[in-house]
Amino acid sequence: MKIKVCGITSLEQMQQLRQLGIDYTGMIFYESSKRYAGEKMKKEKLKIKNCEIEKVGVFVNTDYKTIAEAINDYGLTAIQLHGDETPELCKQLRDKAEMIKVFRIKGEESIDELVAPFQNVCDYFLFDTETKEYGGSGKQFNWRVLQEAEINKPFFLSGGIGLKDVEKLKAFNHPYFYAVDVNSCFEIEPGVKDMNEVKALKNSIV
Repeated sequence: MKIKVCGITSLEQMQQLRQLGIDYTGMIFYESSKRYAGEKMKKEKLKIKNCEIEKVGVFVNTDYKTIAEAINDYGLTAIQLHGDETPELCKQLRDKAEMIKVFRIKGEESIDELVAPFQNVCDYFLFDTETKEYGGSGKQFNWRVLQEAEINKPFFLSGGIGLKDVEKLKAFNHPYFYAVDVNSCFEIEPGVKDMNEVKALKNSIV
């Protein structure tokens, strides 16, 4: 199980994640987010670009040009589309970085029907809880809907996951469960992570 820590807003914390051996760091480029990274990190673009960790840019209903520029400016290795993006946009961007498409889950959807249009245009899926804020809510959906789905693409599991959920994560069984994505449950304040708790998560699931 790999780990992605999302909502990073400083180069220092990104470097700390690298030192801890975290697999992915997420930077949110959605201006309405409390964890918007754009203004806080743009002065460090070159250092961020050179930081040797898998960097995921998170976007919500953003145009192709803006995403492409961010990929280049920050050295993004993957892009996470968290809004209502089309399969066509995913296909266009997939040549520039690995593609993670997010599906916001209420709990009663047919997961296989939901992901079908994106099956051939993404590298990964990510399942998060349906909220008005497009993530970072600290709320969980019922993971059972994933266990009952056939999903045949590696996926990230997200939505209100904290240290209290370690045993639940270990017990979660799906052949394509690839990584856990954490954010708000590991924060001191929005955009600032408690690295001791991140380290504890890493040590608990290795």
